[in-house]
Amino acid sequence: MPTAKKIDGFCQRSSWIRRMFEEGDRLKAIHGCENVFDFSLGNPNVEPPLEFQRVIEELVHDPAPGLHGYMPNAGYPETREAVACFLSEDQGVDVPGANVVMTVGAGGALNVILKAILDPGDEVIVPRPYFVEYGFYADNHGGALRPVDSAPDFGLDIQAIEAAIHDKTRAILLNSPNNPTGRVYPADSLAALGDLLRRKTRETGRLIYLISDEPYRRIVYDGVRVPPVMAAYENSVIASSYSKELSLAGERIGYLAASPAIPCVETLMEGLILANRILGFVNAPALMQRAVTRLQGVGVDLSLYERNRGVLYQALVEAGYAVTLPEGAFYMFPRSPIEDDVAFARELLDRQVLVVPGVGFGAPGYFRMAYCTAPDVVDGALPALRELGPNLRGRPS
Repeated sequence: MPTAKKIDGFCQRSSWIRRMFEEGDRLKAIHGCENVFDFSLGNPNVEPPLEFQRVIEELVHDPAPGLHGYMPNAGYPETREAVACFLSEDQGVDVPGANVVMTVGAGGALNVILKAILDPGDEVIVPRPYFVEYGFYADNHGGALRPVDSAPDFGLDIQAIEAAIHDKTRAILLNSPNNPTGRVYPADSLAALGDLLRRKTRETGRLIYLISDEPYRRIVYDGVRVPPVMAAYENSVIASSYSKELSLAGERIGYLAASPAIPCVETLMEGLILANRILGFVNAPALMQRAVTRLQGVGVDLSLYERNRGVLYQALVEAGYAVTLPEGAFYMFPRSPIEDDVAFARELLDRQVLVVPGVGFGAPGYFRMAYCTAPDVVDGALPALRELGPNLRGRPS
């Protein structure tokens, strides 16, 4: 066997997202791109804002020496200060620049955090459904993921989280707005979670972190605001990126930020900065660091996502699907009209519509649609969704 047994096993249960994306490429080669309706990958199709183009042009023509050399392992001081300033206002907590590390995307940030805080056998609790790679990230650093059920509306089930906490629990990992549901956890849920974690930290005698994965934080609708985790719980660490809010997914630029109220936070920061280096990320991309320094608070135009969200939600409801209107991100997570979500995804695939089965997110019986796509993709998929909808005569529900 050319690979390690563990990696071979990981490959066998690797991401349904990538699997469906690759199947889409095959179908497009056969049927033509215009006849394949691909909702598999959360790849932003809105172009970066004009401010980004302007800033990049200025940076490329900047004659100052050393712009592409090494910088401090945590990132440029001015970038860290800019991120910290924006976060302080957003979180309602005074976050110093020293508590920010610029990372290779949110995935890099999560790996750095888990590397710094996990001992072998430690567990990370995550509400399901969840992004499938969280389990691999925890395993990377000797830990294990412990999924717990969410409430029926995909909100936090505080009792389920409490039941899962024990002496090996090191962190709770949240993703809000959530991939794949689009759910935004409200302030009262975060406050209740904060109270629980304070109590459990006292009872177990071990600090339990709240890790908040927030790459979709500024992709929200209908006036929804994502509540600040640092205000809800003092032992919080944020991982985020500019992949979605600036449509820079391919640039791999993100950050982590630790609450200043964490005990011995200076020691934690030393560990995070070292982990950033020894994991091989070394530094976040230099050009992108300089760009986002000037782009705090800038975001993409959400009108296309809002349009697709509205059209898709209305069509699914009218066809009889059970679906919750997402409050953020750009995913719809309807219940499959048949119990076997993989079989249903294959039926859609036969009609050149690509979705991701819910089993890939730890939630069988659902399917995910990434509506960060062109309007004609959404519109072109509607006939197949209506044909297979559970309101049709003879269709199992």
